[in-house]
Amino acid sequence: MLIEFQDRASDSPVVDRVWQSRSTGSGRFHSMATCNWVMVVTRHRGKTFLTVRGPETEASTADCPADGEWVGIHFKPGSFMPAIPLSAISNRNDLTLPSSRRTFRLDGSAWEYPGFDNAEVFVNRLLRKGLIATDAVVVAALNGEAGGPSRRTEQRRFVQATGMTQATIRQIERARQATALLLGGKSIADVVYALGYYDQAHLSRSLKHFVGQTPAQVGRKEEQLSLLYNSD
Repeated sequence: MLIEFQDRASDSPVVDRVWQSRSTGSGRFHSMATCNWVMVVTRHRGKTFLTVRGPETEASTADCPADGEWVGIHFKPGSFMPAIPLSAISNRNDLTLPSSRRTFRLDGSAWEYPGFDNAEVFVNRLLRKGLIATDAVVVAALNGEAGGPSRRTEQRRFVQATGMTQATIRQIERARQATALLLGGKSIADVVYALGYYDQAHLSRSLKHFVGQTPAQVGRKEEQLSLLYNSD
């Protein structure tokens, strides 16, 4: 495998998952669309730096250098950094913060890099400083709770807090669910039925756009399960 990958769930109210990976070779691979924004610590060739990456509304390909190490924190939709609009860093318009080997700079201060085991401690510090916030209206809508503001206001706040529309979030999540089912051995017909796609062609168009592969290609590559979490 090109990448050795490990991930875990988080009990943080703003963190979805935390992952770490190490490359055993160089190459290119598909990066799936994702609703999450992420902080990634990269260590490669004696350099260490932290990158903030926004959501991705379509699949892309990514280069993977040999002998790299990464730690990533995937944040839940509805959380954001007030000083960094997600729309400005979406679709691989990554922002690399000023960094040294031991620290990076954010909000005028030096911060130690988070690790796989202490990511939540790091995030809690950011929350206390107001460097990460959440939009309660968006979180409620994502949880299916009714009684929010007008539809127009909700849509505007969705784009501000997530970098995308609610419809795009639903489409991405369904494509990722379809990928997980195919990787788990479900047939294409079963996935079409289970997730409410109109037909197989509809599923194929969705996966080509959001995953970068056809359903048949996904089903043949079970070793790429780690891509569900964009482990690049």
